[in-house]
Amino acid sequence: MSKRSIRVGIDVGGTHTKAVALDNETQEIVGESIVMTTHDDELGVAAGVIECFENCLTKNDIDPKDVVFIAHSTTQATNALLEGDVAKVGILAMAGGGLEGFLAKKQSNIGDIDLGTGRKIETCHTFLKNKEISESRVAQEVAKLQGEGAEVIVASQAFGVDGIDDELLVKQEAEKKGLMVSVASEISKLYGLTRRTRTAAINGSILPKMMNTANCTEMAVRRTGIDVPLMIMRGDGGVMDINEMKKRPVLTMLSGPAASVMGALMYLRASNGIYFEVGGTSTNIGVIKNGRPAVEYSTVGGHQTYVNSLDVIVLGVAGGSMVRANDGKLVDVGPRSAHIAGLTYAVYTPEEEIVDPELEFFAPKEGDPADYVRIKLASGKRVTITNSCAANVLGYVKEGEYSYGYVESARKCIKPLADYLGVSIEECARQILQKAFEKIEPVINGFAEKYKIERDQISLVGCGGGAGALLPYSAQAMGMNYSIPEHAEVISSIGVALAMIRDVVERVIPNPTTEDIAAIKKEAKAMAIKNGAVPDTIEVQVEIDAQTSKVTAIALGSNEVQATDLKLRCNEEEAKKLAADSMHTSVEETETLLVNDIFFVFGHKVGNKQQLRLVDHRGFIKVQCGNAIAGTCKASEWEDKTTELWNEMETYRNEMVCTPDIFLCIGGKVLDFSNTLSLEQLMIIMRSEFLDADPDESIIIISSQTEIQ
Repeated sequence: MSKRSIRVGIDVGGTHTKAVALDNETQEIVGESIVMTTHDDELGVAAGVIECFENCLTKNDIDPKDVVFIAHSTTQATNALLEGDVAKVGILAMAGGGLEGFLAKKQSNIGDIDLGTGRKIETCHTFLKNKEISESRVAQEVAKLQGEGAEVIVASQAFGVDGIDDELLVKQEAEKKGLMVSVASEISKLYGLTRRTRTAAINGSILPKMMNTANCTEMAVRRTGIDVPLMIMRGDGGVMDINEMKKRPVLTMLSGPAASVMGALMYLRASNGIYFEVGGTSTNIGVIKNGRPAVEYSTVGGHQTYVNSLDVIVLGVAGGSMVRANDGKLVDVGPRSAHIAGLTYAVYTPEEEIVDPELEFFAPKEGDPADYVRIKLASGKRVTITNSCAANVLGYVKEGEYSYGYVESARKCIKPLADYLGVSIEECARQILQKAFEKIEPVINGFAEKYKIERDQISLVGCGGGAGALLPYSAQAMGMNYSIPEHAEVISSIGVALAMIRDVVERVIPNPTTEDIAAIKKEAKAMAIKNGAVPDTIEVQVEIDAQTSKVTAIALGSNEVQATDLKLRCNEEEAKKLAADSMHTSVEETETLLVNDIFFVFGHKVGNKQQLRLVDHRGFIKVQCGNAIAGTCKASEWEDKTTELWNEMETYRNEMVCTPDIFLCIGGKVLDFSNTLSLEQLMIIMRSEFLDADPDESIIIISSQTEIQ
């Protein structure tokens, strides 16, 4: 029997822990396992992770030696902060003398950090001038913090990002005393002493809890015979080696939603969209733009940090949200869910149990309004009406889908509510979904405006078990396409299994040169390699914020060499059909603009505008634009071609220049240079991509207008 290559992804949810094993070549699911999340176990959620992946291997006859990648997401960092299950942090700050020292001492003494839940991270503080730093003096100050109850030490020096040696000395001396250490400049290379210190303190506060779980999980993985590194999902959609997680556990915040979007991206050939992770109680909504999830800095308890995570809005409306009504009117849906109230959905109750359904009003929890709806049955059992019930009644959920249930049961239970409202069963169901949609619509519109995604390019992407309850109605109401991928209920685990190793380097560099760009790209690549990425698989994306002079290099790579499987290829006809569907037009009206060994570029004229789609040989839409042009040339001619395409798509509006978004296809990579403020800045960034390029290599450049109608 030939050796298989298996990728294992484990997603730790609030209720269930789910593992999926994928064939590395075909990405087909070859094994699944679902267990209850073990919040109360002595090992915490690690016990469920261990049980889940062991079940996945043994029940599906998977040899541990065939596993080439294993990773898991975790809710532990987020939950620890929400629940206040954190350690006291001692901050040892350092700076020069004079005014610098006066300001640094004040800025680094951040006080207790309010977590916004009535709980807080306690901190204590001490300060050393740079000229006072020595092994003995640092050890003395660490002992002082330890005496004040500090369980973890934060090392934070003004301008420490320019030289980390003193912060590492603090780490060395603290570890001699058996203390864990959070080194500020290992977490962020950005200036801003208060914010960097706060980020390091938040990171330090969860180190003990996260370290225990990480060690338990890693030992269990090794016991099974798996010898590849254990990877952990980051909140920004990538994974990192468990040893890096032990230094920077704060990067795992929001790794659950991150896992969902990465799974959706790999299973749906979509470029721009709003994605929904729909559970029973809440829905996470975020953005995919040009094949990448939108990322921004996390906020903890109202405090900004330097932690990159997905830009996600959480709504208290989902598949299991209950209905509220009074005074003969439907007033709301949610935020309480059937799960919170301990009730079964009507739609998942066998029809023979639905006898003499009777409308009741109640308060699910003390202090809640007493206008939530439930249905009392002749047996005395009580069930409730949810979004899933309404979606089934209106036919939005099809047989075989995860959210599908007993439609007639839902109809019988909705009838008493419909009678109370004085409407038909169908109209009652429509009103329920409309109430949910009224919470969703402003989020979609807000994201479209924030990320400048043209409305006709947006598709809604659903994952999670409750996606069928919300997506179809919302898409219909907004006139948008939607997709719910196969295996939506385990899409998070798939996302973990398919995630790439990701690392980010951020620097403040006024007026960066091509050499500066090349250096920060090299640093980001080195960090990704340190995390286990194979050098030849790494791509580095560079972004420049002209207002703050912040340069960001994002490195993405795989932990093993990935050969392209011909079975995953699509031909021009198949790619054109995908592009036509994305542009809401026919294949006949779709024009093939450019083709090379890796990419297809398709266009569709609408008036004086040309929609454009870049599709790769696997059938993934990598770029989609509402009005764009494309050109090809040799690598040696890139400057002239870029200038030509830039000038052609540069526009003026209200006496202001609107610069185009530029995309470069080179060596199989698609590089996004959107939001560049000038052609000169663009040239500086792009030039670093051609330092080692073959002058005769054929490249594709796309120039897109950014104006939204």
